[in-house]
Amino acid sequence: MTVKFPYIENNVNPYRDNVQGKANEPICVAGLLDRSKQILSSEMKGVQPDWSLEEIYDRLHHNAPRIAIIGGSPDHPAHIMDFQTIARAAIRIWQNGGVPFQFSTPVMCDGTAQSNQGMSYSLQSRNAVAQMVVNQMEAHSYHGAFVIQGCDKQPLGVVSALAHLDRIRRHRGEAPFFATFAPAHVLKGGSIPSALFSELEEVACQAESHGAEDIALDLRDALSYILQCSSNTAFQGVLERARERGIISKEEHDVYEKKLAVATCDGQGGVCAFNGTGNSSRHLVAGMGLVHPALEMLTAPPTQEEVNQSIDSLASMINNPVFGTANIMAANIKNAIRIHSASGGSTNLMMHIVAAMLYGGYKFDLWDYDQIHHEVPIPDLFNYSLTQGRDIFALAMQCCSGKIRGMETLFHELMENGVPMDIAAPTVTGTTWEERLSRKQQLPASGVQDNPVILSKPRRMFSGVDVIKGNFFESAVVKISGMTTDQLDNFDKKAAFVLFYDNEDSANESLLDEHLLDKLKANRSFHYQTMQAVLKQNDPELYELCRELEYDQLFDEMAANGALKISVVVSGQGPEAFGMPEMFTPMQHINANRKLKRLATLISDGRYSGVTYGAAIGHMTPEAKNGGGILYLKTGDVLYLELRNRKIEFLDEEKFQQGLLEFNFEDTKLARQELGMERLMKIRQRQRLVAASNRMAGHTDAAHGVVPLEVAEDATLHYQTDIDVHALGENAWT
Repeated sequence: MTVKFPYIENNVNPYRDNVQGKANEPICVAGLLDRSKQILSSEMKGVQPDWSLEEIYDRLHHNAPRIAIIGGSPDHPAHIMDFQTIARAAIRIWQNGGVPFQFSTPVMCDGTAQSNQGMSYSLQSRNAVAQMVVNQMEAHSYHGAFVIQGCDKQPLGVVSALAHLDRIRRHRGEAPFFATFAPAHVLKGGSIPSALFSELEEVACQAESHGAEDIALDLRDALSYILQCSSNTAFQGVLERARERGIISKEEHDVYEKKLAVATCDGQGGVCAFNGTGNSSRHLVAGMGLVHPALEMLTAPPTQEEVNQSIDSLASMINNPVFGTANIMAANIKNAIRIHSASGGSTNLMMHIVAAMLYGGYKFDLWDYDQIHHEVPIPDLFNYSLTQGRDIFALAMQCCSGKIRGMETLFHELMENGVPMDIAAPTVTGTTWEERLSRKQQLPASGVQDNPVILSKPRRMFSGVDVIKGNFFESAVVKISGMTTDQLDNFDKKAAFVLFYDNEDSANESLLDEHLLDKLKANRSFHYQTMQAVLKQNDPELYELCRELEYDQLFDEMAANGALKISVVVSGQGPEAFGMPEMFTPMQHINANRKLKRLATLISDGRYSGVTYGAAIGHMTPEAKNGGGILYLKTGDVLYLELRNRKIEFLDEEKFQQGLLEFNFEDTKLARQELGMERLMKIRQRQRLVAASNRMAGHTDAAHGVVPLEVAEDATLHYQTDIDVHALGENAWT
């Protein structure tokens, strides 16, 4: 049974007032519907098409809802099955009395772009997607959208665009813009073929026989993970070390990489099964109320019935300002942030959440996010693991089996753990969360007994990504929840030496060197008296045993016992300097070095989606290009890490040698002005590696979403008060 869409209540209708659109577009609609019938031919046998150019003309003339189906480019794994979902959506929109259109946006794959120049375009692509979507929607006067949500920057790019459209349409006195999101299904992680597994285990045994126990351990560690594009990078680093030590040949290395690569991705594609930006965006956009539960968590492309449920719900949203995209997003912002935190979401999304709110017309920044995050403790309710069968594909299977209900279950468990959620906020079902949660079947996390991903009892009483500050920067972010308690204890309230790199390329080259620590020792990179002070701060008991040792012995003892802490600083990677690439590769190089990873944190004005063993501290503002403190750091400086207190301070080294924790950066900055100017010249020269058309000048900083300045200037609404909920009844808001 179909659901009748109402006509759009709008004085503006270019297809009534301008005949050119009614001349150009009917063949596009008919072509889309004809192709859709061909794609779904086995399901539509006997169904007679009722679309004609005359009928399409009439619907356009009378302002039937013009709904764009927005897909992504099929050179991204998340979108290779879009053609099927597009066909299902187009048929249903037509059956319900609407007019379907279709276009796709380019979608960068961050995995493919890793370690090449493409990473400098990744963040910029989010704003480019937003601009392209707004252009197309405004030019062809579409009223709403069915969005096939993919991975990386596409999901929040489209959310930003549609929230922006809703705001501008309301400003012009037009009907609110409505949209519903259909995330691509989860891609099943690959399995290492048994023969290849045996070959790699034999390499580990050979490594042991060569005295390279570290390579054997790291290789077996990589073998314990599901096979995915990011785990291939871990294999690459370990195998390169094995080749350098003569354990395997270059030809063997190439063969192993090939066998791993071709076994990685399922032929139906989807969003990779790890909890990176793609699946974090799935959870976040669902938390924003923009995903119909029928399409939220799937293991295969959606069926016609699942697509129908989502599209049919648009009938109750059309013309209702409560269900405008910007309004739904803002009404759910606290829900979204709490779900993002409780599910261990990607660090990247810290910027994208801020950006979407700004595009929607709401004043919002990183500190608003942080205030919401810390209003109440958000427990860690996500028992996610890539080594124990609890990836996002496993979660999707648990949902598809009817045992739990995805983000509705997480929403429920947050409330059960005392977290206030805005249950009266509207969602794309045409109802509130309260109405959705009134159906109790399969709602509790206890529905999954075997290896649950969503928990009812928290792992810890804190979660999410934290905003930190210090005396040499204004803001940065760190994913403390990504660290175990033991890891956190190992780095919290510790003094760490700076190991400075002025760009990612030099960092990657150096961090791949398995003799890096020996070279730092030989070069006397850290001052002897400062090493003693670091040891006293980080491990007082070891200090009493080792305080009289010579430099080399002291260095070795500190490294062996974990008292030596190193903050690997990668500067010059901010949005204006270099497009803010993701620091995944240097993180992987640190993780692949068993000795270094126990000692190192990573600090950058670039981006992150995860953590190192120590911590990944990124999105630092001001960035080096704009004279931020990170520009002036040098190898051998000392930082004091207070991760639980969300602070990192630059230590006065002379006072520290005297046993005092005093924080002073301004004197150092003044003394290093000439060094800063030299580094700025290098940054400007390196900028030329990025196409001028895609550089991110004229944008806000990472704490303000990295959006065009005009977008931020137009954002004047308050997210707590400028929300329309009246159509939902007297008790609509709590």
